Amino acid sequence: MLFSMRIVLAILPSLYASLASARVQRRAVVPGQWSLVQNGTTGVSALELAVTSENTVVVLDKVEHNPLSVDGHIAWASEVNLETKAVRPLNPASNTWCATGSFLSNGTLVSSGGNPIVITGDDGRQAIRLFTPCNDGTCDIFENQDVIRLTSFRWYPSSIRIEDGSVLIFGGTTIGGFASNASIDNPTYEFFPSKNINGFNGLQIPSQFLRESINGNQFPVLVYLPDGTIFVASDRSAMILDWKTNTETQLPPIPNGIRITSPFSAGATLLPLTPENDYTPEILICGGSTFPSSVADDVDSQFPTSNQCSRLVLNAAGIAAGWQVESMPVPRIMTDLILLPDGRVVIVNGAQTGLAGYGHGTNNIGASDADHPALLAVVYDPAAPLGQRFSSDGIPASDIPRMYHSTATLTPDGSILLAGSNPNTDVSTVRFATEYRMEFLSPPYMSLPRPTFTGLPETVDFAHVFEMSVSLPSTASNVSVALMDLGFATHGVHMDQRMLTLVSSLSSDKKTLAVTGPPTPALFPPGPAYLFVVTDEGVPSSGRKILVGTGAAPPNDADATANMMKVSAQSGADWPSPPTRGEGGDMATAIIPVESA
Repeated sequence: MLFSMRIVLAILPSLYASLASARVQRRAVVPGQWSLVQNGTTGVSALELAVTSENTVVVLDKVEHNPLSVDGHIAWASEVNLETKAVRPLNPASNTWCATGSFLSNGTLVSSGGNPIVITGDDGRQAIRLFTPCNDGTCDIFENQDVIRLTSFRWYPSSIRIEDGSVLIFGGTTIGGFASNASIDNPTYEFFPSKNINGFNGLQIPSQFLRESINGNQFPVLVYLPDGTIFVASDRSAMILDWKTNTETQLPPIPNGIRITSPFSAGATLLPLTPENDYTPEILICGGSTFPSSVADDVDSQFPTSNQCSRLVLNAAGIAAGWQVESMPVPRIMTDLILLPDGRVVIVNGAQTGLAGYGHGTNNIGASDADHPALLAVVYDPAAPLGQRFSSDGIPASDIPRMYHSTATLTPDGSILLAGSNPNTDVSTVRFATEYRMEFLSPPYMSLPRPTFTGLPETVDFAHVFEMSVSLPSTASNVSVALMDLGFATHGVHMDQRMLTLVSSLSSDKKTLAVTGPPTPALFPPGPAYLFVVTDEGVPSSGRKILVGTGAAPPNDADATANMMKVSAQSGADWPSPPTRGEGGDMATAIIPVESA
């Protein structure tokens, strides 16, 4: 246990002072008009999205009849150049439908899990796919389940990079369906590369928390905490996982019975960690649903979603005080929470009624289980006074619904990329059609003179001090440094997204900036990051990519890997058959004709 709840409650009054000091510090932000521009397409529908360099993103879709092709067959993955908007097809071997993704300490993207329903390619449920970004357009996805694979089938898992640079893969189901249940649940977690830990030599480790949080435990929320433990939220429950001892410590449940993980998908993020708040972690979760988790065939696309946002400070005082609840301007499900370099959170995408999925119930919109798209982004300032944190001032509304299977991410230039949406079995033109168009939502700071810098090393080790040459706008008097993991986005979940303010010192002539790397690997697990210099007026530079740590690969226990490969089974003979209706249902293998709108 992290602490005794009984002791905490006994000393609660004396702890509120420390809770108040843990709040995110207020900083300057740029007011004014935002811009929203449609520019380019993704080639495949953006079900999953990750920034892989200063000018590229990788897009992963399910196997479907996309217009893009590769190696003589339809493509379901692409690399998009954010500057030229050029699209390059990628060629995974298996179905990436509802997989997760995280980066290793050496910068390699790990995509894991997926779906067996195929037009072409292999069963993806046990797959591990590796993509190492390159600058010459030749890199592709490596995948060979005879060489590397998961311990077991995982559809709808989550993942997180931990402090040694490896990835923990958590939960999922063995086959598709509207929601999890005991017959298809995979209430376990594992590591890549494999570990011999807690008596499990490369094998999956059971989680009682996952067992108890069905039926809504798909794509659980994972956040790595500064003490080396993991915050986990699933359905209406939350806990702290100490992966080093395989210990689960329950936290206060999500307030008001709101379900927050798929198919009741809320958005979540870790708020910025700063020296000023002593790197105290605080979680923000917005949206979700109170729809009954046991109802699988009576989904109502008009069922109200939640406008609740909940914050929990993850120290003794904060946990004892419980969740702080506030309300978004409109309710949302399937929403994305995107951190900005100025410390604010942008709430985008999703719907105002229904659930995350398609093909269930009797009042679908097209095939969608949700309706009333949330077209207007909302900015949330976590440092503003309660009651003054939400605003859409100056933000234009989109005319592109971003429903189920949509994504969003901060890009290195400081804008937000909106992509995807496809609540359909295959490529479709019905209401809430398959979406390929990209939009870029740009905050007002992008129209102002911005700081620039040179001299950033390729790798920045922990507590290492380095210097950069900076050029600041004439009105800036000081700067801060935001180190950001832009994460891996799918289903409103942003694996590994985080922002850490680094200790920095600007020279008296404002030309040299001394910066200290993250204090510990638990504060920022080693791996790729983007460094932004932010003026005291709230204007960030463009982000430059670095590798935090030494850039080395994570530890690899060959014996644990060999044991995992020996014990794990690739055969799906003992697993349930896929559903024939709705999400995860059987997909036609012929070209599907265009449907009338």
